[in-house]
Amino acid sequence: MTFIATLILAFGMSMDAFAAALSKGAALHRPGFKEALRTGLIFGAIEALTPLIGWAAGLAASRYVMAWDHWVAFFLLAFLGGRMMMEGFRQTATAEPCEAPQRHGFMVLATTAVATSLDALAVGVGLAFLQVNIIATALTIGMATTIMATTGVLVGGLVGPVLGKWAEVLGGLVLISIGCTILIQHLNLFS
Repeated sequence: MTFIATLILAFGMSMDAFAAALSKGAALHRPGFKEALRTGLIFGAIEALTPLIGWAAGLAASRYVMAWDHWVAFFLLAFLGGRMMMEGFRQTATAEPCEAPQRHGFMVLATTAVATSLDALAVGVGLAFLQVNIIATALTIGMATTIMATTGVLVGGLVGPVLGKWAEVLGGLVLISIGCTILIQHLNLFS
């Protein structure tokens, strides 16, 4: 696999992490670079690990991993998105203004990152069949995801104040949409 092909793969793999980080940033109160980088590093580390796990699973488990990864991603993202929407609706229903959090908890970010990186697990299984340097490929995917997720949080932080209390509801819809897109793509419903 050429370096350009690896970069294209890495940035392609990071697009759903960007969308999820965008919604996370929109739900925060003025996220700074430190919080954006923290989110980016969590997403990037998990996105770098999943192709390694998939690669290690290799031929024996490829059929099982690829058969269920889209369902796991869909349910995790639907759960997290639904939770975000409920919190957003709860905030809009209260009379007094409720300030957005300064940061998201590690487990919320890690769960979101796992849900958006399950496709990298399947890619890792596919990479086991190719003659690639899996460490370099996984690190490239992790770095691309770190860049994209960090950028997503920063851009989301700019959009969040414009959306006000509805930012978290919209963020939840984005996560649910990502989950539905993953499911539709894997099930080939519209092909």
